[in-house]
Amino acid sequence: MRKFLIAGIAIAATLAAAVSGYRLGSGMWPDPRAWTAAPAPEAAAMPIASSKERKVLYWRHPDSDTDFSAEPKMTDDGRPYVPVYDDQEADFADAKPKQPTIDAAGPKKLLYYRNPMGLPDTSPVPKKDWMGMDYIPVYEGEDEESGTVKVSAAKIQRSGVRSEPAVMRRLARPIRAPGVAKPDERTLLTVALRADSFIEKLYVNETGRHVTAGEPLFRVYSPDMVKVQVDYRISTNATGNADERGALQRLENLQLPQAVMDELRRTRQPVITFDWPSPVSGVVMKKKAIEGMMVRAGEEMMMLADLTSIWVIADVPEQEIGQVEIGSMAKVTFRAFPNENFEGRVTFILHELEMATRTAKVRVQVANPDHRIKHEMFADVELSADAGKHERIAVPISALIDSGNRQVVIVDRGEGRFEPRPVKVGMRGDSYVEIAEGIKAGENVVVAANFLIDAESNLKAALSGFTADAPKQTPQPAAKTAIEKKP
Repeated sequence: MRKFLIAGIAIAATLAAAVSGYRLGSGMWPDPRAWTAAPAPEAAAMPIASSKERKVLYWRHPDSDTDFSAEPKMTDDGRPYVPVYDDQEADFADAKPKQPTIDAAGPKKLLYYRNPMGLPDTSPVPKKDWMGMDYIPVYEGEDEESGTVKVSAAKIQRSGVRSEPAVMRRLARPIRAPGVAKPDERTLLTVALRADSFIEKLYVNETGRHVTAGEPLFRVYSPDMVKVQVDYRISTNATGNADERGALQRLENLQLPQAVMDELRRTRQPVITFDWPSPVSGVVMKKKAIEGMMVRAGEEMMMLADLTSIWVIADVPEQEIGQVEIGSMAKVTFRAFPNENFEGRVTFILHELEMATRTAKVRVQVANPDHRIKHEMFADVELSADAGKHERIAVPISALIDSGNRQVVIVDRGEGRFEPRPVKVGMRGDSYVEIAEGIKAGENVVVAANFLIDAESNLKAALSGFTADAPKQTPQPAAKTAIEKKP
């Protein structure tokens, strides 16, 4: 009786729940299919697995492109490293193992496995590197011909590889040296009197003043010069010009100005004081004369120099002095005028070297009509030393890889094939270098990103060496277990 009572209560509760759902809902009984079609909340939140599984190559710092990790890691401030997948690396597709190609002759022979990151590490059996990347198999026939390296077109484009042909050209080798401006020593002139005199009036009373030829410098009175004039008058009056030649010679020995000589011949009267003219046009470099002073015979009163032409004394290194010739053109730049170039010409090479600096003094003459160039100015001199009158095979300097004991040029053989070729270097120009041996005119040489190709070639040579020296692996029998099953 009790069992029937419990069953009735359960049936009543079920009917009551159904009726309540009907009244509170849409008035219709729920579809029984909805009870099994609706997914659980946990199942709806789970991501749908992709058809292709992505492989994590490494983990990268979220703020740095140079901080990597082979395992999941946290930053110092508690943030996780970002995973980098294989489909996010452009070069990973090239690093994946290649499948052996089967041609009419059959499958190719497997030679070895090389490191996927380009390291000089090979293996006779498949393996993985520290990042979990598979080593790349190398099959027979995939090696390029000996001495060449093949680079993919994508890598050439990314690296910026550029080639130019080797051509015949004349090399002009500029020699650069520091210099100092000096006055032209051939124009220096000292103003001095040949008799004791007194300076009555000083017209040019400052150093650096520019004077012209014939311009009066000072007014002078000299008893000795007056005495010679008196002797000239007496001799001409007594002998009637018979002894005029001897007296005139004494006047010329004192270098009296021409205006004084003409006045003496005309009036036969001595000129007591007179102006002393400037013998040349130039600049007063030194001035010792003072108005009212007595000047002894031969004492320097002024020094004049013509600065319309100046010298630049350049210090050329000993190893380059052999390329400098008299008459060579030169380009001079002064520190005071950095954006201006002055043309000059080599006029002399001194016969000795400076012992301390091992440099030779080269004299360059430069025009200075407006007197802008001051003596003792610092200058940078570029001498045009012709490396030869004949044309030579030359390539841009950027094409030469010079390690000191080895000079190499990367020859572009087309279709992504490059050949590192040792060469013998000759003369060097401003932008080109002569190749005496190693290449011919017309061959294309790499002038940009050649260091990358040279590194690729060195890597290939190292891999070949490792492969040649690697002992052949013989399969080892499987190790027996400690407990063998007896028949």
